[in-house]
Amino acid sequence: MDFDLKSTTLDSRDLKILSVSANGQAAQFTMGPKHSFKGTPLEITLPFDLSRGQHVIVEVTYETSPSASALQWLTPEQTAGKKHPYLFSQCQAHHCRSMVPCQDSPSVKHTYYAQVSVPKDLVAVMSAVRDGQEADPQDNNRVVYRFRQPVPMPSYLIAIVVGALESREIGPRTRVWSEREFVDKAAFEFSETETMLKTAEDLAGPYVWGQYDILVLPPSFPYGGMENPCLTFATPTLLAGDKSLSNVIAHEISHSWTGNLVTNKTWEHFWLNEGHTVYLERMIGRCMESEQFRQFKAMGGWKDLQDSVNTFGANNPLTNLVPSLQEVDPDDAFSSVPYEKGFALLYHLEELMGGPEVFMGFVKSYIQLFAYSSVTTDEWKNYLFTYFKDKVDVLNKVDWNAWMFTPGMPPVKPQYDTTMADACIALSQRWIKAKDQDLSSFKESDLKTLSSHQVIEFLSLLLHEAALPLTHVKKMQEVYDLNTCMNAEIRFRWLRLCVRSKWEEAVPMALKMATEQGRMKFTRPLFREVFLFEKYREEAVSVFLAHRAAMHPVTSGLVSKDLKVEASTASSP
Repeated sequence: MDFDLKSTTLDSRDLKILSVSANGQAAQFTMGPKHSFKGTPLEITLPFDLSRGQHVIVEVTYETSPSASALQWLTPEQTAGKKHPYLFSQCQAHHCRSMVPCQDSPSVKHTYYAQVSVPKDLVAVMSAVRDGQEADPQDNNRVVYRFRQPVPMPSYLIAIVVGALESREIGPRTRVWSEREFVDKAAFEFSETETMLKTAEDLAGPYVWGQYDILVLPPSFPYGGMENPCLTFATPTLLAGDKSLSNVIAHEISHSWTGNLVTNKTWEHFWLNEGHTVYLERMIGRCMESEQFRQFKAMGGWKDLQDSVNTFGANNPLTNLVPSLQEVDPDDAFSSVPYEKGFALLYHLEELMGGPEVFMGFVKSYIQLFAYSSVTTDEWKNYLFTYFKDKVDVLNKVDWNAWMFTPGMPPVKPQYDTTMADACIALSQRWIKAKDQDLSSFKESDLKTLSSHQVIEFLSLLLHEAALPLTHVKKMQEVYDLNTCMNAEIRFRWLRLCVRSKWEEAVPMALKMATEQGRMKFTRPLFREVFLFEKYREEAVSVFLAHRAAMHPVTSGLVSKDLKVEASTASSP
């Protein structure tokens, strides 16, 4: 077969391409037509014909745009330290092309090497192993940091952060990084990371990435965590002071196998990353806490799935486990569906195949077989049938079409063990059924016997019912003093509950929480809740407009849709 490659195409968005060369010779390039969210193809014509096996180094000199969707540039005021600017990247799902011209698809994996020059007051870190630093030979006020990532990975996992960072060692292969204001808190909060890593290795096989560091970002980071290899990104909303929210770290650790090592081939198959990662995260919880704890978290996940289905609408094709994303921006499809519908399917299969140990054997084998590659749902399913070849008759009874390609809730609701949830259910039912004259029966001690995970569940249960009477939420504040609780998961649910019951005093607190951190899981529902309170609808919009410039672009884009703010005004500062 003749091998004739004269050109190559890279993804780019809002990049200013200055020059392209191939093996040192100038190469012709053209920019193709601009697509609304995919950007502009960079078409490069090689200055020579390639022979089979010839090695080509293509060099692109370019500048990113100030509005690059992968990069968030924070002013000193937007950081914890208030003295220095800060840069962080967020490339998932397809924003890497706004930072680097690349083949921006999870079906393509690559290694990388980088040198980053920064002012000497600042530190650079990347999703790679640190490979030394030296004074910048061109400018003695700058330092060059070097990085290498020898494990092939998709473009969405390239990550860079530059800021006034400090680090603390918390384990043999783990450091926490953040601004000075958060670093000791983070070291305390994430002190169990090595135990989690070892637990994950026992379940899923060796950890191949070398270092496992955690970076706590400034508050505008839009996600709970991002599984960048060698450097998990985490929101400061995890710093609860009691290690109670470290299950997010268990989730990001799990991605080291499911997502980073075995990757979805396209974003339609995102559930392969997230469903398996939630499954593995809860297996870590089972090993470190108990099976009852895993069941309890699974119940909470089912409620999150119900919330997403209700928000999208039960017939919305984006609630399919495997949605069609033809001409759909993957960011617009982001929700808990791939996480929790994916987990529910794996849990259902676990029950059918013979329990957690048996099914975890399959998950480990799947990871080992497909390590370093990208997979589709069909490949996963074919391997499932091969692995459990003696149980094919049981697998054939699964309604695959309903699970994979039908919108709404799954066809089967797993029966989870309610032991840990029963206390939460009992207390929430007391509040729901209480008449005004019964309110004196509630005591501060009601919550004292519950763990913070159970308090979160108690409030979640109340959010799934009709709004409580205003008298009830005021009494709840009087006996439980939830206004002073700084655990973000508890505070978020409590403020939603108050706003929904039309307690006007809670509106400023809800808007404050929606804007002083930018985690989408909190910011979007808090804005939506205030927006639904008719009297404060305009205030929700005006507070959003005042804070939009400080938000991550993905967050501000989605909140503007939630609040029905026109896109034309959404682009102004």
